[in-house]
Amino acid sequence: MKNLSKLSRKILRLYVIFAALTAHAQTQPRYNQPATVDWLVTPVTQKAEVITEGKNIILYNGLVKRVFRIEPNVACIDYKNLSNGQQLLRAVKPEAKIVVNGKMYNIGGLMGQKENAYLLPEWVDKFTVGKDDFVAAGHSVSEIKPFVNWKANSWAATQKGPSGKVLTFRYKAQAEAVKGLEVTVNYELYDGIPLIVKWVSVENKQTGGLKLNRVVNEVLALVEEESAVVGKPTEMKKQHGMYVETNYAFNNAMRYDISDQTTHWKIDSTYTSQVNYNFETPCLLEVYPEKAPGIDLQPNEVFKSVRTHELLMDSYDRQRRGMMIRKMYRTVAPWTTQNPIFMHLVSKNDQEVRSCIDQCAATGYEAVILSFGSHLNMEDSTAKNIARWKELADYAHSKNILLGGYSLFSSRRISDEDDVVDPKTGKPGGAFFGHAPCFGSKWGLAYRNKIKHFFAKTGFDIWENDGPYPGDVCGSTVHPGHKGLDDSQWRQMEIQKELYRWLNERGVYINAPDWYFLDGTHKIAIGYREVNFSLSREQQRILNRQNIHDGTMEKTASMSWGFVPLTRYQGGGPEAVLEPLSEHLTDYEQLMVQYYGAGVQACYRGPRLYDTETTRQLVSKTVAWYKQYRDILNADMIHLRRADGRDWDGFIHVDPQQKQKGFLMLYNPTKERITRTINVPLYYTGLTSSATFKEKGATAKKYTLNRNYEVSLTVTIDPESYTWFTVE
Repeated sequence: MKNLSKLSRKILRLYVIFAALTAHAQTQPRYNQPATVDWLVTPVTQKAEVITEGKNIILYNGLVKRVFRIEPNVACIDYKNLSNGQQLLRAVKPEAKIVVNGKMYNIGGLMGQKENAYLLPEWVDKFTVGKDDFVAAGHSVSEIKPFVNWKANSWAATQKGPSGKVLTFRYKAQAEAVKGLEVTVNYELYDGIPLIVKWVSVENKQTGGLKLNRVVNEVLALVEEESAVVGKPTEMKKQHGMYVETNYAFNNAMRYDISDQTTHWKIDSTYTSQVNYNFETPCLLEVYPEKAPGIDLQPNEVFKSVRTHELLMDSYDRQRRGMMIRKMYRTVAPWTTQNPIFMHLVSKNDQEVRSCIDQCAATGYEAVILSFGSHLNMEDSTAKNIARWKELADYAHSKNILLGGYSLFSSRRISDEDDVVDPKTGKPGGAFFGHAPCFGSKWGLAYRNKIKHFFAKTGFDIWENDGPYPGDVCGSTVHPGHKGLDDSQWRQMEIQKELYRWLNERGVYINAPDWYFLDGTHKIAIGYREVNFSLSREQQRILNRQNIHDGTMEKTASMSWGFVPLTRYQGGGPEAVLEPLSEHLTDYEQLMVQYYGAGVQACYRGPRLYDTETTRQLVSKTVAWYKQYRDILNADMIHLRRADGRDWDGFIHVDPQQKQKGFLMLYNPTKERITRTINVPLYYTGLTSSATFKEKGATAKKYTLNRNYEVSLTVTIDPESYTWFTVE
């Protein structure tokens, strides 16, 4: 050691320390190791596992660890995000709760925790089972099965279903009043993403019926997001480390957080060491529909709860959080990656449908949707009508074109007998749209059957379901599809969702302006104000890019549709529309590039796609450009600058698994040629040292990434125009 230099001795000491730490880490179970890769950039090789270790069962996939103590009852005692080391759990709670005949029962859980700010493992052995709690009667492990057995009828970014493990705990009742009720609690852990999906089933094996008032399928005592000495729950932040979404959402907001009907942040009165003086910190998460189920559960009937998606988040950054949510949709709802190129036809007769099919085939379009205001009536089940539309569907298929159409359910008045009954007045009315049919009425059930009949007999490929069931409760006691007010929302919701799953599993693509993605719908409006399409084309260009920016933060581009009025829509004059198409080719191309460049399909609504050979060539060229880069244009999106009309705006698609790692779209809305130097973020492309940019597929130029994984790109864009780059 005397002969070593001072620097060498320091390096040696560091090496010894590192070796000791490495040896210590290697002695730790792998499920205690932090995540080693960023799962948004590098695929995780660790698969989902269910590990039994003494009295514990561990859910683990390299990104999330959830631990259950299984004796003397099942209780979650550890819930950790391995990407950032965050422990989410502060206390033990029941694994679920049910309310039967007006009384609440815990499913699982353990009693006895006195300090609820944190949970120490050595406390758990002293916890006990509640007197009337349901107790564990065994568990099983299986592979994840697709929730919707979808069949793709068009291009999709993925044809692959999710994989992972399902851990199922079975519970039996202790209380005499509910003996014969069997409850299972299921946890689905997915490969490659820090996601657990939880759902509960209740089976009535009693000889008589019972009232299932409520099912709370998740109860989590989460670490509080902030400490506030005074303040109400609505004023305090909620835990940001977990994103929660269920398949029970509606209200036409085009956003999940506003459509959500199930997430409840509550106070925890047992948490007596919290900072808030009145014990009102919102740190107890419960998941259940507020107005459901309220059903009479008959002997041998099985109730299945909503499905709660718990996605662990490691950042406050909106871009990163949005990417995580979009990855969740691609994983659990791969049908949402379908993204056919479609025309929104306004037709008066069958010949116009044939002509539109021919134009789609001639330009590379893939589908025709008969828009609202067309001559299609899916509710007409006569043999003549079915034969008519089957012939047109067959003609479309002969040209490799999909055929679909529009049908309105909710925002219409049917009759006093079939409309939603307002529980406050006992009379029709009080619905989301004022007057609307009840899905459980005779008319509503017949509507469902007519839609199924139409698609089964005609071979149609797409359903545009406007005004889907928006969550109306109904006070009727004579509608055959529900018993009364208490069960009206749940029963109607099940009718709507079953119809979507039925169609999806038969290869029918579904546009529906409400949040039914997790039950089989494919696309929703990106978010726009319809009357804006009566504004000038110049205004529409900027507004559309704003809509794209805002509407793809939490949902993917393929989950969104935009709008292009080829003919007059919601008012406006010649300045608002593209017809005659040949006279507005610059605007036509710009609007197509804006949507296709974002991976968003728009409803090109009118009677035709082209009016001259020049117009046809323009449409064909633009569609061919989109198809050439379709994979990367449907990849995830980093939003660079929102359109404001003052300076450049744009975004970059990223996918580290493709040859083309990125696709940059930039726009110049000004009336002058501009040159700008833009820092292009490339972290999510997976590139680390250098990147090759090609402007419009031309000469390649290589750049070195800086320490922030950015490239400084100088670009010139013509007035009121755009440019694009591939990145490799």
